[in-house]
Amino acid sequence: MAQTLVIVESPAKAKTIEKYLGRNYTVRASLGHVRDLPKSKMGIDIDNNFTPEYITIRGKGPTIAALKKEMAKADKVILATDPDREGEAIAWHLTHALKLEPEKTSRVVFQEITKDAVRKAMKVPRAIDEDLVDSQQARRILDRLVGYSISPILWRKVMKGLSAGRVQSVAMRLIMLREREIRAFVSEEYWTFALKMKNEQGKSFSADVIQVGGKKLHIDNETDARELERRLKGLEFSVANIEQKERVRAPYPPFTTSTLQQEASFKLNFSASKTMMTAQRLYEGIRLQRGSEGLITYMRTDSTRISDEALAQAKEYITEEFGEKYSHRRAGGAGKNAQDAHEAIRPTSPARTPESIKAYLSRDEYRLYELIWNRFMASQMSSARFFSTTVEIEGEDVLARAKGEVRIFDGFQKVYEMRTDAVELPEMKTGEKPALQKIDTQQKFTQPPSRYTEASLIKEMEEKGIGRPSTYAPTLYTITKRGYVTKEKKSLVPTELGEITNNIMEENFLQFVEPEFTAQMEERLDAISDEKLPWQDVIREYYSVLKPLVKQADERIKKYDLSEVTDLNCEKCGSPMLIKKTIKGSFYACSNYPECRNTKPILKEIGVKCPLCADGEVVERKTKKLKIFYGCSNFPECRFAVWDKPVGRNCPECGSALVEGKGRNSGQIVCSNRECSYKEKKK
Repeated sequence: MAQTLVIVESPAKAKTIEKYLGRNYTVRASLGHVRDLPKSKMGIDIDNNFTPEYITIRGKGPTIAALKKEMAKADKVILATDPDREGEAIAWHLTHALKLEPEKTSRVVFQEITKDAVRKAMKVPRAIDEDLVDSQQARRILDRLVGYSISPILWRKVMKGLSAGRVQSVAMRLIMLREREIRAFVSEEYWTFALKMKNEQGKSFSADVIQVGGKKLHIDNETDARELERRLKGLEFSVANIEQKERVRAPYPPFTTSTLQQEASFKLNFSASKTMMTAQRLYEGIRLQRGSEGLITYMRTDSTRISDEALAQAKEYITEEFGEKYSHRRAGGAGKNAQDAHEAIRPTSPARTPESIKAYLSRDEYRLYELIWNRFMASQMSSARFFSTTVEIEGEDVLARAKGEVRIFDGFQKVYEMRTDAVELPEMKTGEKPALQKIDTQQKFTQPPSRYTEASLIKEMEEKGIGRPSTYAPTLYTITKRGYVTKEKKSLVPTELGEITNNIMEENFLQFVEPEFTAQMEERLDAISDEKLPWQDVIREYYSVLKPLVKQADERIKKYDLSEVTDLNCEKCGSPMLIKKTIKGSFYACSNYPECRNTKPILKEIGVKCPLCADGEVVERKTKKLKIFYGCSNFPECRFAVWDKPVGRNCPECGSALVEGKGRNSGQIVCSNRECSYKEKKK
């Protein structure tokens, strides 16, 4: 029998797919990209029509050798990398790295990794889509031209390790524009008045004062507020008008990449990166009772479209589980900037409920799958119906309004509750005279715009057409890793470094950080895959504007000194010590450099003694990849180190340090020794 080699990106995906294809197929993983531009130089021959100089990625030699060995046994090779531009580019690079023969090579894509979907896809192989590859290649080359042209200037003028990027610099500018709004904001005082009342049957409700003297309420000082409060106490109120109507609330559409990241941030407190990594596992396959199964469709999409087959499955499940009145078919579609290359993110089988597979999923996988399942099922259910009531209450020239709502049919809210602060009003009639019980008078101040969170920044980027589904999470990761922003609770707060970098970009490359310009460029890059534009022409036009600006910027930008003088003296030469800043953190350095090269770390103590040596303090440290861990201040003499934050006590069972739990153990104190199962509730 003929043997076929199928190449995918990840081992998990390979394992799931191999199970479906049978013994005549061998499925192997490329472990992501095998070729890329070199890190040590630009890697683009600008004078030769922007020809890229691809090399084998360091460490991928053994992977390529192993794939070639499998190729020798196969009669045919199928490239089954992810169904997007990047997946198409990986397949294209594999043909070059493995020197595949076109007549023996074909491409298939899986929108979902289930038995039926995989076998169906294998029946319709195609050639590699060169236009899709060109579109991805143009993005990669453009990003390299921007990054490797501007970043070296930032290294020389500000700090080593900084970077500028086509999308990240625009995202950073959005954050800084919002920060400037916050700084320029002038808070204004205002007062509100909530009338706590009872109707004639003695049932309580609240009405907000909205007008006084025929004008919108506007009280901006305590004197006037107390005067109005005094007046309100002496008024007799009556119900002037009652408006009642039925309202319909439709469900949200199923998730796109952007809306999934936003909702996972809000409901699960997941970062964009964590959401995508968890979704990738759900897509590639989770080991269930009968083997690995892909649980969701492809997670990089900007469309809410749903296949007819999935619509039918959802209708069947909803009708059987909840009844015919709960079913309402919605096929979805694509937004104005959407490519509509894939379906929305949905479960591969509506019948596979979150609860039925909970035992096979990690806590994060379960929570994200539940969110995706609930959102998709809700999107195919009937609208919720509400009976809303608005009551206007008058007292002389004062008008107050009370609003209430009663749900009369839950519809999609059976599985996906929406946020609401509506209350139910007691029955009243026109002319009725409710009794004033209390006045809740509050002094308030207008608030500045909120800082962006990951979720709100992703929403803004999507609305403005900046980036695409695959770029949101990497962009946020990059600006955090570079030290341009920090997270305070969920808010993205620009650092001094982020502000300096943004100022440099605005002053020297303003056109390239304008959201409108970036959105137009995204459209032109998309047009490459639609066979409308040669990719070299798009790059040439862009680079012709960038090149003179780079030369001019290198001459104009002053050198920044971010060091700070301290009141500490160097123990070696007595000179003042400085705080030197890097993207990996700050450290003390002697101001008498280079004559004196004394440096020492700035240690962030957590108020816990080292459990190993007893004389050291436990301090927060970072790995080379900026991951936080906790170690002893006496390092290297004491090598105590743990990933999670110690609490200052030892385990009563094994004596190891107790730490704050994360993930499944969130809210608990656990033992740092993984072989010990001791845990307790956090007080």
